[in-house]
Parts: sequence; structure tokens; C-alpha cells
Amino acid sequence: MTPLALPQATLEALCPMHARLDAGGRVQAMGPTLLRVLAGQKRVGLHFSELFDIFRPRQVRDLPDLLSLAGRRLQLRLVGQGDSLRGLAMPDAEGGAILDLSFGLGLVEAVRDHALTSSDFAATDLAIDMLYLVEAKSAAMEASRTLNRRLRGAMLAAEERAFTDPLTGLRNRRALTRAMTDLLRRGASFAVMHVDLDYFKQVNDTLGHGAGDRVLAGVAALMLDLTREDDMVARIGGDEFVIIVSGLTDGARLCELAERLIARLEAPTAFGSTEAGAQVRISASIGIALNTPGCGAPRGAEELLEESDVALYAAKRAGRGRFAFHAATSAPEGSDRRASAEDIGGAGRGSAR
Repeated sequence: MTPLALPQATLEALCPMHARLDAGGRVQAMGPTLLRVLAGQKRVGLHFSELFDIFRPRQVRDLPDLLSLAGRRLQLRLVGQGDSLRGLAMPDAEGGAILDLSFGLGLVEAVRDHALTSSDFAATDLAIDMLYLVEAKSAAMEASRTLNRRLRGAMLAAEERAFTDPLTGLRNRRALTRAMTDLLRRGASFAVMHVDLDYFKQVNDTLGHGAGDRVLAGVAALMLDLTREDDMVARIGGDEFVIIVSGLTDGARLCELAERLIARLEAPTAFGSTEAGAQVRISASIGIALNTPGCGAPRGAEELLEESDVALYAAKRAGRGRFAFHAATSAPEGSDRRASAEDIGGAGRGSAR
């Protein structure tokens, strides 16, 4: 094997990450990339074993042992730094050796950790091409993740719009049916309060639909204020709302909620006045149906809504500004706003709103 006899400048261009060892195994010179990895510390004069831990194919401690492995692939670590390297040792013309190094599979981490650039590698080193491929892959993956995030966000926004009433921001009938179906599937107890505004048509007829829309938005805010976070308030028609009172089937407490809701809606200052100074006056009729698992035959979401609608018409027939429980529901008597048993029993869908 003919020893290498290359000028140092040529060696640095061909092998920018190398260590040149003298006949005693001491570092005589090193390439610019190795110098960068060593944070600018030349380590000239050190024995190579103080700088490199060569452990495969076997542990190497002196130059003759290193030269006995000439031409074979070496695995080594930088002492004190832990960088895992690949190497190849060849004898030079002065009795020493040239130890050419590369990063192997740790290339990407080394480039990041030591801020290496294309100028730190030989012009023919395929590592540069690999780095470009890695960067291109990283950019493509990040673009894919960004696109997926945007698509996911758009999908969630579209779903939110599909289940939201655009005027009031409340849930719509689709969302209401889905929520009730889920509660029924889980065997939950809850009350369905079907609310219909009284005299709302007069607001639209006398003050215009713009005023009507403001009243509906105000009603939505008022209902949200009177209900709990776990409850659901939905607008299912022009002036029709449904409140799902989660986990509550106590008649006395539901009477109290219905009375407070009607009283707040009837308050003269609830929705302000027109430019001419006329107060906006509305009221509400409420029909209540209960879902109490284990009591009676199971019902679906539409059946419960129908029961609350029947009770609503009973309240309408009783004079409006009233509430009524469905006939199958046992609830306390005594409220001035509670529709009578006769009204509830004879309820139908013929009453005008």
C-alpha cells in the first residue's frame, strides 16, 4: 500500500473533516470541519487516543494498531463530546496516518448542533444531497401538517355553523336533536322546556323585522343568563326556543325557572324602547316535558319535543304568559302562571300563537 503524500491544502479540500497524525500518533493537523466540530480548539500535539475513542472493530490505543486497520471502516466517538463518527485510517508518506471522518447516521443532528453548512463538506460528498432531501422532506411534512390543521379548523368551523343559529348564536334544531339523543342514550334525566314568545308578531308588524331580530337576540342572552353552563338553549323556529335542563326533573324548581323566565321577558325595560319611545312588550308561554329513566315507556327525542309542544299549547290556551307540564307529568300546583289540569288535558295544536 503506497503511503499518501498530499499537501495539507489539498487534503483539506478533499477531506475537510480529517486528522493528520505524525509517526508518534500525535495530531499534526486537522481539517476545517473537524476544527468547527471541536469548537475551534485545534488539539494539535495531543495523542489521537486523547481525542478519539475508536471502539470498533476493536479498541485502538496506538498508531500501529490503528494502521493495522488501514482501509477498514472504523466507529469512534469524540472524547468528551459524545459525537458518534465513522472513520477510515490510511498511512501517509511521513510514517504517520490520515484519519478521514464522517458523521454517518448522525449527520442531521451534527449539522444542527454545530451549525454546519455546505462549505464544511467536500464538493463531492453526497451528504449535501442528503441534507437537501431531508430539508425538502421536513418542509413538505410541515406544509402537510399546516394544511391538515387548516382543514381540521375549517371542518370544525363548518360543523359549528351547521349546529348554530346564525341570528342568536344559540344551538339550532339539529344540535338540539343530537344532544337529546345523546342524553337519552346515556339514560340521563332532564327536562325539555319549549318556549314560544307571546305577542312577538306585533313587534315585527309594528316595528319591523330589524327590531324583531334585536328582540330575539336579547331573548337568547336572557335565557343563557338564567340557565346553567350544562344546560342547552336552542332556537328551533322564528320565535320558538327549547331549553334542555340537564339533570333536573324536580317540578318545584322547574316551576321557579319558568316563572323567572316569563317575568324577565315581561319586564318593561327588558328590551328597551323604539326611537319613538314606545316600550317593546312581549311575554312567553312554556311547555314542559320530563325524561325520567325508569318511569314509563322510553321515548325518543321527537316524542319528548311533541310532549313539550302539547304542554306549550295548553299554556297558550290558558291565556299566555303561562307554563304547563305535559299531562303525563306529575308536578306541583299552586303557581299563578301554571295552566290548569283541564287546559293541559285538552291541549291540542289548534290554538293561535
